[in-house]
Amino acid sequence: MNFTITRQNLHQGLAAVSASIPTKTTLPVLSNILLEVRDDAVWMSGTDLDVALRVRVPVDVTEEGSLTAPGKKLQEIARELPDQPVELVTRGDQLEIRCGRSVFKLNGLPSEEFPSLPEINFGEGWRVTGKELQRLIHHTSFAVSTEESRPILNGVLWELRDGLMRMVATNGHRLARMAVPAGPATATSADFIVPPAALQQVQRLFKAEAELEVARSGNHLGFRSQGTEVFTRLIEGTYPNYEQVIPKDNDRIAIVEKGTLESAVRRMAVVASDQTHRIRLTFDQGRVMLNVLTPDLGEGQDELELQYDGDEMEIGFNANYLLEVLRYMPTEEVRIAFKAPERAATVEPQVPEGEEPLDYLCLVMPLRLLD
Repeated sequence: MNFTITRQNLHQGLAAVSASIPTKTTLPVLSNILLEVRDDAVWMSGTDLDVALRVRVPVDVTEEGSLTAPGKKLQEIARELPDQPVELVTRGDQLEIRCGRSVFKLNGLPSEEFPSLPEINFGEGWRVTGKELQRLIHHTSFAVSTEESRPILNGVLWELRDGLMRMVATNGHRLARMAVPAGPATATSADFIVPPAALQQVQRLFKAEAELEVARSGNHLGFRSQGTEVFTRLIEGTYPNYEQVIPKDNDRIAIVEKGTLESAVRRMAVVASDQTHRIRLTFDQGRVMLNVLTPDLGEGQDELELQYDGDEMEIGFNANYLLEVLRYMPTEEVRIAFKAPERAATVEPQVPEGEEPLDYLCLVMPLRLLD
């Protein structure tokens, strides 16, 4: 293998794929990046066995071939090299890097030892825009569970339908659901449970204006656009029926400015219990009172004006969950709907009149208020 590449292209390619290198691994080859030189490009690949990344970088090829080399070290070297053409040559299982007067030799491993990436036929998949996919990921993936007791909730449910894409995430205490219109699917409708780590890479690597191809093969899902590919293992199983937990009859409605409520909840969270993070909200005509009482710490109270003309109602929430939901609301005002102190509350964006409505809903389970 022998090729010449610009320092900038080398560094960008390595930075793109090295994010998939695991920090700790018992398999030495997973700390390496696979370099495959063919035609007029080098394909760089990295994987942690769950998520794999591959990018194509144009180069001047002298000799085709392949080798794996230590990913982090290669990236650090590329970052520090002078801004001149870089020549990479293999000598046995060693990679020689030459740039100006700098010469480095890194011990690699044969490419045969590198795990093979999933074979995915993108011709039988879907096409989605980067912008829509990024919106869905950003507004839902924060709600996934990090507990290992229910692995199915550690992923984001992605529903692809003809003309519609929807993502849902929940940890059992809060839920986020968003849908956006999508172009016609070239394959039948499908549901995937995707690990958030893979969706983070999709967010990081694909620009909003990109047109992505998405396809499935067995238990793997692939994303591809302009020489960049992301592959992920899917989470197997059946996602819970989330529609069942979304209340349809919440008839007490409060409309409040998001930033003001966020600030007040954050202030109350300072004196909330470290275990429950519980705060009490009392909704009354035109106002909401926020209250916290933590016996071993102290208490706090605050009051906000809002639009509300229902009966007085007290409801308790985990301040952290409420703050998280508010942070991802895309509008200045939010619409909070509830029915009773023990029933789930929904939070939705309050879209200004004349603007396109958003199909976005978050749900927060209440906490029991103890007198």
